[in-house]
Amino acid sequence: MTDLPRNAFKAALSRFELQRGVWCSIADPLVGEMLAGAGFDWVLYDTEHAFMDENTVIAMLQAAAPYPGSAIVRPSHLNPAEIKKLLDGGAQTILVPYVQTPQEAALAAASVAYPPDGIRGVAGVTRASRFGRVAQYHARARDEICLLVQVETAASLPHIEAIAATPGVDGIFVGPADLATSMGYSGDASHPEVRRAVIDAIRRIRAAGKPPGILALDDTLYDAAIEAGAVFVSRDVDMIALMRGLSL
Repeated sequence: MTDLPRNAFKAALSRFELQRGVWCSIADPLVGEMLAGAGFDWVLYDTEHAFMDENTVIAMLQAAAPYPGSAIVRPSHLNPAEIKKLLDGGAQTILVPYVQTPQEAALAAASVAYPPDGIRGVAGVTRASRFGRVAQYHARARDEICLLVQVETAASLPHIEAIAATPGVDGIFVGPADLATSMGYSGDASHPEVRRAVIDAIRRIRAAGKPPGILALDDTLYDAAIEAGAVFVSRDVDMIALMRGLSL
């Protein structure tokens, strides 16, 4: 038998230790492995806006496995069946996009836990359980699973404290791009009103006792978010970094 893999990212978040990461949107395991070995604390593999699916994610997780950085996977949406497959494939940290209410946060929490605490379906031989070699995997899995939810609309902001209080939520990510669009500033995540809303949300999440997170391509917003209390942070996306490097 083998032991249940530890989730270093979840442990660091519980101590509110700053975790710097990068976004992976290029659906190629070589890119995923390169990012995993680049020294970041975490790499997020994105199935919401990138052309990845569950099979691609497994290849990404396999490529990242030899490296110390943690892998985060973002499902396409709040879909318990999709989340179940990602967990069975070995994802231990899930970032659920577009969570606007405590009810949706509760569904996300249920999706990553086995009954009686949740609705995750049971499979015996999965990559997550080391193909059945992890002793008592089903009883222990939730200890090392980290659930992050995204608040990224103006409608979600009044519910931050209730979402933070939802049992099973381990951290809350603030999405500036979608938030800007919902506030009427499409394409302008650096607008002063958006910046104020983002920083206020981060402070409220931290005050509610949960680690906040952010992806901010604007360096000043990135720095301000950390100063406000953000714990898991990113300032770059692989595709954007590639385009920046190719610019004439």
